[in-house]
Amino acid sequence: MQVEPGSESKMQKFDICAKGIPNLPEGTHGMMQVVELPPGDPGPTPHRHSGPVFGYMLEGEMLFELEGGKPYTIKAGEGFWEPGGDVVHYKAANLRDDITSRFVVFMLCAPGVPMTVFLDEAEIAARSHLRYPNVEIEEYSQRMPPQ
Repeated sequence: MQVEPGSESKMQKFDICAKGIPNLPEGTHGMMQVVELPPGDPGPTPHRHSGPVFGYMLEGEMLFELEGGKPYTIKAGEGFWEPGGDVVHYKAANLRDDITSRFVVFMLCAPGVPMTVFLDEAEIAARSHLRYPNVEIEEYSQRMPPQ
């Protein structure tokens, strides 16, 4: 938590996520979205984003997996990011069967390229060696009980 020195305001700021941003080509633009995953929703199929994505979990819990990284849980109040580009986003599943999970994302979009590109089965198979070792979706996609 940070309180601005010299300010009469009681405003507080909380750092959530900070990552370096590569040089951006002319025409890059930003966009924000609120994403809602219904209870138990498995999320989108494997995809990649044209630029970096910064997110903040508003409600619920999400299973998150990026290419090369171990799947992990993101809970309400936690931030996350993905570098975009060639890195595949494999999983963004709602781990809760009882509530909708919601998060907000800020994305930097490369010019002339769709923000989200979904992989076909052939590309998923060709990139399987880049996925975290010994991960089977059934192993980690078990629904978490309500707290």
